[in-house]
Formats: sequence, structure tokens, C-alpha cells
Amino acid sequence: MSSILIVFLAIPVIGFVVNVLVPEKEEKWLAKVALAAMGLQFIITLLFTMYWAFISCPVIYIKAFTIYKDSHFELYLDLIYDKATAVFLMVGALLAFLITVYSRTYLHRESGFKRFFNTIMLFYLGFNIIVLSGNIATVFIGWEVAGIASFLLIAYYRNRYIPVKNAVKIFSIYKIGDAALIIAMWALHHMWHGNFLLGLENHAEIIKIIEIQPGLSTLFGICLLIASSVKSAQIPFASWLPRAMEGPTPSSAIFYGSLSVHLGVVLLLRTSNFWLHIAIVKYLVIASGVITFIVTSFTARVQPSIKGQIAYSSIAQIGLMFIEIALGWEILVLIHFAGNAFLRSYQLLLSPSLVTYLIRDQFYNFSPRKKLDASGLYTKIKNSIYILSLKEWFLDQLLYYTTWGPLKRIGQFFHFVSAKFLVLISVLFITITLYLLNADSILGEEMNATYYAYSLATFAILLSLWTFTEKKSVYASWGLTGFSYIFIALAILVAENAHLEHIGLYLSGIVFSVLLGFVSLWDLKKREPIVNLKGYQGHCYEHTKIELVFLIAALGLMGFPITTAFLGIEILFGNIGEHNVILLSLISIAILNNSLSLIRMYARIFLGPHLKSYHERARKSS
Repeated sequence: MSSILIVFLAIPVIGFVVNVLVPEKEEKWLAKVALAAMGLQFIITLLFTMYWAFISCPVIYIKAFTIYKDSHFELYLDLIYDKATAVFLMVGALLAFLITVYSRTYLHRESGFKRFFNTIMLFYLGFNIIVLSGNIATVFIGWEVAGIASFLLIAYYRNRYIPVKNAVKIFSIYKIGDAALIIAMWALHHMWHGNFLLGLENHAEIIKIIEIQPGLSTLFGICLLIASSVKSAQIPFASWLPRAMEGPTPSSAIFYGSLSVHLGVVLLLRTSNFWLHIAIVKYLVIASGVITFIVTSFTARVQPSIKGQIAYSSIAQIGLMFIEIALGWEILVLIHFAGNAFLRSYQLLLSPSLVTYLIRDQFYNFSPRKKLDASGLYTKIKNSIYILSLKEWFLDQLLYYTTWGPLKRIGQFFHFVSAKFLVLISVLFITITLYLLNADSILGEEMNATYYAYSLATFAILLSLWTFTEKKSVYASWGLTGFSYIFIALAILVAENAHLEHIGLYLSGIVFSVLLGFVSLWDLKKREPIVNLKGYQGHCYEHTKIELVFLIAALGLMGFPITTAFLGIEILFGNIGEHNVILLSLISIAILNNSLSLIRMYARIFLGPHLKSYHERARKSS
């Protein structure tokens, strides 16, 4: 019976592969394949859930398969089926099937018809992986798959400026959550010597570990809260959800109304047995839910667009779910999730018709409001809240001025250094490091090795900031990003004396991705006279295959689960000692900055309005 859990992952994969092979012009077959995959998934999920309920709802666990194993480390996929899995899987299967039926007519004759269904199945695979996950490493795989699918769907209208810009912005926010989840995995590894979630059921063992390692336990809980808040658009990350509505209405319904936005709830629910024993984390979750509910409830009432209203209403309800999880009301959370998911999907799918009706209705039933008295303290407070809600409490500006703004200014400051000089310094730095490692003299002392590792990680950050703000040379930006990842590996090697096979595994994926990226850029530069990073250039219209190759290379560098670099990230972070939090922080910042640089490169080179005048160009405000 447990083997059927693998089927829930296999069906979206098979549907995705078959749809890739179907020609783009064959809309009927593309829709049939997607409908067959989602319909089969729904039927199997329904029948299995009924059988599972009939046999008294046992917890089903399976160690699906081992991805990598050596004498020091094992990375494997765990799958689990319990009450939470049953609800999330059933709701997801039904909504995915209904939205697939809706989309085949809604997107008829759209240029990205095939791309839409492929991306939906990619997202659905990521959703199923997260819901079925039995350990955090498995969660992270699904987290990454759902994240890139989200980016591609937001940028679905790739010939427009605003959808592409919003997609890059939201992917940048997602990466904050990814970094927090990686740190949570690191903390759990040192507390429990593994990434499994099943062990979190033993309350006596949990309390014992929290007493022994209170710092790591608190860090683990706070990182889980940050990752969940990012994915579920809680304060202060709430402003990304309305921007994500730039994609087609069906993707807004399945992603940001019903399924993707609840993935933070899944993560908190799966780990609640651990962090509920940590008072500060529990109170932070409640505070996050309360503040989010109040702020977004006000904001939803004044949104000028129907999608914005639905987005903020959904965020407010998820804030309540966070409170319910912190209070231990698991059954209520599952009921609340199902109700909110179905309601928001219905509202979003109905929104085009509703907007048409309201536009007509306002011409016949418009009645201007009477002039109101603005005096009095109560009225002034109410008006202030109204203006703040209208401005979405300046959450966008808060994120920009506290994160991306400073990063851009630091990166621009270092542009007095040329790319050639940075390459020379990087090669020299690597050569010196390899010599010192072989000599084993200066770096023989632990203190010297630690400080030298800090300098390597800091240099990796500086390279990532330089590439994040580079506008001229795509070769320089791409190559220096690759060097940054190499310095990350060397920093861990120097500080923690990591196993060479682990370093080699990680760097093999990095080197492969760097070479693949250089080949695609060389091919593009050979065909196009203008390829730089000064603005969106839209080269995907004429060079789809090159775009796909470059995207694969960029994802490989980021640690997406398609190259050995993904395994390397999992393994290398486990090598960082539990007391070396400074190195952990520096490396996390470097990886975050590199991811932003890579997605910015991809978007600016291949997405947006095309440079050539004979292609249709949308207005910048559209």
C-alpha cells in the first residue's frame, strides 16, 4: 500500500514529459494529456483516501529511494501519508483537475498554451513533494520546484514589462525563504543528526533536545517561521502576493488563491510538534498571524483591483491559520485550509465575469458619496488607516530599503574595480588557498583557518554584489558568479576540513552549469548584435532553445535539483559546525545574492519586450 505514494509523484512527472513531446500547435492533445494526468491523479487520490479512511487512517511511511550515500552522509526521499497529507493532497488534486478543465478553454489560442500546462504540472509536482515529505530535504526539493514554477507563471506574459519585473521581485523574496529553510535544515541536522520529520513526534526527546541546545532549537523555529511567512505572504512579506496575480487567472487561482500560498501552513503544521515547545517561537507565530490578519484585512477592503482584494483576503485567513497552528488546533487548520482554498479559487475564476458586470453596473447605478466631516480624532485615525491601507502599509518600500536597496548600492560602489581585475584576483586567491591547504602550515591552526574562511566567504559576497549590479558584460557577470560559488566551497573546505569527495560533488555541478551557460551565451552573442544587462531584451522570442539551455544552467548554479550542485549544498551545509554561525550567515548571504544575480541575468537577456521593432511591443504600463 505504501508504494502508491510514489504514484502521486510519478503521474505529474509522466504528464510533464509527455506534454513536452507534444508539438506546440496541437492544443487539443496538450489539453488532453494535462486533463488525463490531472484526472487520473484525482481519481487515484480519491479512491486511496477512501480506502485509507476505511482502514482507520493509519500513518503510512515509506523511504522512497536514496539520492546519495557515502560513509559520511546519506540523502534520501521520505514520503508520509497522514491526516494533513490526505486533506492537502485531496484538495490539491481536485482543484488542479478543475482548473485544468477551465484553462483549456480560457487559454485557447494563447501563444504560451503549452508552456502554461507544462508549468502547472511542474508546480503540481512540487506541491505533492512538499505535502508528502517525510524530511526537510524532501521539502526543500519541492520548495525549489514550486518556486521556479511560480516565477515562470508570473512571467507568463513575457512580452510585458510589469509581469517580468514582478516575477523577478517575487523570486527574490522567495529566495529569502529558501535561505531560511537551508539554515533550518542545518540546525536540525546538528540537533538530530538528520533531516527527518517523523522523529518530531517524540515529545520527550524533543524537550530533552531543546534543553540541551536551546540556541539551535530557537534558530530552527525562527527560520521555519521566516520560510513559512515568505511562502504564505505573511507580514512583512505580504506585498508580493497581489503582484503575483500578473499571470493568467487560472494560475492565480491554483497558485496564489488556493495551493501555493498555503505551503507555509504545511511547513509549520509538519514541524509544530517541535517548535510548540519553544515559547518564543510560539508567541512569534501568534504575533505574526495577528498582525497579518489586522493589517491585510484593512488593506483588502480598499484594493482597487479584484485580484488584489482576493489576495489580501486570503493572506488574512492564512494569518488566522498560523494562530490556529500555534494553539494546537490541527483539525481546524485543515478545515480552514480547505474552505479558504475552494473559496479563493472560485472567486478568482469568477473574477473576469464579475469585473465585466461591475463595469457595466457602475454606469447605471453610480451614486457619489456625500461630503464627510473630516474633523475629530476618530475620523483622523480612520482616514490615516485608510491611506496606509491604500498604500499597502509601504511594505514594498520597507523590503526595498532594508534589503535590495543596500545590496545594489554596495554592488555599485565596487564597480570601480574592472571585471578583468576581479578575475585575476579570483584566480590568484584560489591558487593561494590551494597552496595553503597543501602546505598545511598557516591554516593548521583552527583560528587561522576560520578567519581565512571568513575572508573567502566575504569575497564570494563581494563578487555576488558586483554581478548583481553589472549592466554591460554578460560574460563577466556569469563568470564571476561561478567564481563566487567556488569561493563558497573553498570557505567550507578551509573552515571545516570538509571531505574532498563532497567538495568535488558540489563543484562538478557548478563547473558543468558554468560551461553550459557560457556555451548558450556564446551562441546567442553570435546571433544577436546586442546582448547586455541594461534592460529587458526579449531574446526568447527568436531563440527559445538557447533560452531553455541558459535557464537550465542558471538553475543548476542555484542548486536546483537537476545537477550535483544540489547534493553539494545539502552536504556542505551539513559540514559547517554548529558553533560556526558567522560562516553559515556569510555563505547564506552569498548564495542568496548569487541567485538574485542569476535570475536577473535570465530575465534581462531573454524576457520582456523585444528589442527589435518588428516584434509586437506592449506598453511599459500594461
